[in-house]
Parts: sequence; structure tokens; C-alpha cells
Amino acid sequence: MKKMLFSLALFASATVMAQSDKFTQAMKKNLAQFDSAKSTADYNALSASFERIGDAEKTQWLPYYFAGLALTTAGWSDPALDKDANAEKVKALCDKADAIATDNADKAEILTIRNMAATQQMTVDPQSRWMTYGQEAAGDLQKAMTLNPNNPRLYYLQGMSIFNTPEQFGGGKEKAKPIFEKAVALYKTEQAKPLYPHWGQKQAEDMLAQCQ
Repeated sequence: MKKMLFSLALFASATVMAQSDKFTQAMKKNLAQFDSAKSTADYNALSASFERIGDAEKTQWLPYYFAGLALTTAGWSDPALDKDANAEKVKALCDKADAIATDNADKAEILTIRNMAATQQMTVDPQSRWMTYGQEAAGDLQKAMTLNPNNPRLYYLQGMSIFNTPEQFGGGKEKAKPIFEKAVALYKTEQAKPLYPHWGQKQAEDMLAQCQ
């Protein structure tokens, strides 16, 4: 009986390792495609591929996170994109990720995607949408900072918001500079983990240079 149980345990362990390796390879393949994606169609296809990985795995939040990141990337690059429809897809993906993630740092990471989705909705008409989507985006960042104050992407996104806010409303280069400085400093000390997000460092450095 012990021998049979030991054999079953080995089989189960091997199965888990095979599933894990399959997941890792699928994620690496998709992540590599971020570099070659250019059009909204490319990002939509990449997002759908990540979502399929998440649906197949059922216990991994990262595929849904990157599915949302792909769509928000399209939202920044395509001025003709329906920002509201796109953002609703992103938020639905974040809901899926958030239902799985248990660690505060992971939940903070998901909030960076929510922030970008709400920000993109706000930019459709900043004057009329600030009180809704602008406040939503700011709230996402503040909540994320309480969950993980050492996430550099939070400060990069906060710096971008301040940089793009007119000086008469409390924004501008001078106000954004220390935020970008903090982001860059945190990027330099961030411990990279396999498959985990690590985007934004070059952008933060470029924005800091613009604030000099």
C-alpha cells in the first residue's frame, strides 16, 4: 500500500511539474510577443491568448493581468479606440485576476491596470470626466500604495498624472519630478521575479529627464 501511495505521489508531482512547465512556456511565449505587437489587432490577439491561458490554469492571476496590460497598451497607442469599451474589458480581466490573487503586492499590481483603464476613460473628455474616472484612477493608486508602497509602477503612473496636470491645478514638471525620482529609485532596487511585471523603468527615466 505504501509503495502504491508513493507511486501515486510521484505521478501527481510529475503532473504538477509538467503543468507548471507548460504554463511557464506559454507565458514566456506571449510575453515575448509584447515586443513585436504594434497594432490594436495585435494587442487584442495577445490579450485573448493570455486570457485563454488564465482560463485553462484557473489558479494563476498573471495571465489575466497581462491580458489587461495588452489592452491598456492598445488604449495608449490607438487614438481611434473606443476607450470606454476597451476599459470595461480591462476591468473585467482585473476582476478575474483579483479573484485569484491573495498577496497584497499582487493586488497592488492589478490596481496599476485598473488605474490605466480609468485614466484612459478620463482622457476622452478630461473636463467632464475628471470627477468620475479621474477620481477612480487616483483612488486605485492610493489603494495600491497602501497595499505595496514599494511598487515603482505606482509612482511612475502617479508621476505621469501629475506631469500631465496643468500647473494651476497642482501639476506640472516640478511637482512630478520627485515622484519620478522615487519611481526610478524603486525600479533600481526591485527584485525581478520570473513572469512578474517589470515594465515602466525606461519610461520613468525618460520622464525624469524631461523634468530636469
